[in-house]
Amino acid sequence: MVWLLLVALILFVAQVGIVLLLEFKNPSKTTAWLLIIFLLPVLGFILYYFVAREYRKQRFVRRHGRKTSYLLPEGAVHNIEVAMKAKELRNPDVAKQKRLFGLLKSNPESPITLCNETEIYSEGVSTFEAIIQALEGAKHHIHLEYYTIHADKIGLAIQDVLIRKAKEGVEVRLAYDGLGSYKLKGSYVRKLQEAGVKVGCFFPLRAAFVTRNLNYRNHRKIVVVDGLIGFLGGINIGDEYLGRNERFGFWRDTHMRLVGDSVYFLQQTFLNDWEFMTGEKLVDPVYFPKHSCMGQERIQIVASGPDGEWDTIQEMFFGAMSTAVDRIYIVSPYFIPDPSILMAIKTAALSGVEVRIILPGISDHPLVKWAAFAYIEELMNAGVRFYLYRKGFIHAKILIVDETMATVGTANMDMRSFFDNFEMNAVMFDKETIRKLDEDFREDLENSEEMSLERFKRRSRRQRAKEVFARMLSPLL
Repeated sequence: MVWLLLVALILFVAQVGIVLLLEFKNPSKTTAWLLIIFLLPVLGFILYYFVAREYRKQRFVRRHGRKTSYLLPEGAVHNIEVAMKAKELRNPDVAKQKRLFGLLKSNPESPITLCNETEIYSEGVSTFEAIIQALEGAKHHIHLEYYTIHADKIGLAIQDVLIRKAKEGVEVRLAYDGLGSYKLKGSYVRKLQEAGVKVGCFFPLRAAFVTRNLNYRNHRKIVVVDGLIGFLGGINIGDEYLGRNERFGFWRDTHMRLVGDSVYFLQQTFLNDWEFMTGEKLVDPVYFPKHSCMGQERIQIVASGPDGEWDTIQEMFFGAMSTAVDRIYIVSPYFIPDPSILMAIKTAALSGVEVRIILPGISDHPLVKWAAFAYIEELMNAGVRFYLYRKGFIHAKILIVDETMATVGTANMDMRSFFDNFEMNAVMFDKETIRKLDEDFREDLENSEEMSLERFKRRSRRQRAKEVFARMLSPLL
């Protein structure tokens, strides 16, 4: 019996030592994994082996070049106009923030483009109407990439359009994430393939488990039609996004339609992801046709993922919030800030910046909700105002900083989006677009209940314990 206890102790110490050795550069993840190993000594280490592998260090990344460049092909570069000076953004507030402009301009793979038109959608009905209309008008190709696809009413409606367009001779490619779409039936995919639609899956579950890539997911939602029309935002393909889920009811989300230079960057990201999933490399200039957009909106498309050298979306969020003068408005279904984002929000509030954050009143993931609540008291003490959305479920991902910039996309305000997921956001500088998002935010406030600091402090010890536990695990959520 003593020997068994001694062997168990040695194994436990070895597990702890391995985690400390491999994760010493990331104290928050170290703490999370040590907690899991302490609670589940054997199973916890098995989970660590399969889930915690650093994506950038994997041999197949180095061997196969998964660190793909998002630079556009030469033919497309000639078609775009790029901002080289802050004054070209036609927003005097940006010109005052030279550091912010310098940060955003520093990424050559994500330039600020000058010729764009956008349309913002605030819920699923108008979003899907616009997407289906664009799909119906496709002449050459349709590219779709989604985290989640359901074979429900809207999923079948999209399927019908894709099949019909493929039979008309349009090139149709559909990519989906293996974990996000784990419920998607094989019959749905086969029906598409039989009609001529090409389908790719990002890290299918079985393969991801074997290659230890289960933790890294493609969370992007991209639609590109003929290289001329693009869509980006928080809406996946599923009936819940149309308010048809009884539990959530009305589904509040933000999506956008883009025309102009920015579409080229949606396209290039899709083509990079498609090559990784399927091995098919698409380099024909036909995928980057010359557009006729006459709009003057300034847009930057920022792609981020664990394959990149920089955490570009997290850095963009931090840079923007650090330069705030008057206000920071945040909408996110999941709020688990890393230490730098937490400090940026807290410092802004303490400096007198108006910081308001809207979170869901209905939670789809209790552990994530507890983790979010673990940060609230600290931030409310600094002057941040939190609101719980009550009209239904809010899934929009929005950041508004003064009248300087706003961003919409797929990234939540959490560590998973910053460091583990493949994400994409659009950064906007046009004051009219910012005001539209501001109007939506104020309407969301009317449909929300502000959290009281005094009332929040009176929550039970049991609730506090859940929050402490969830916060310790938050780097992994």
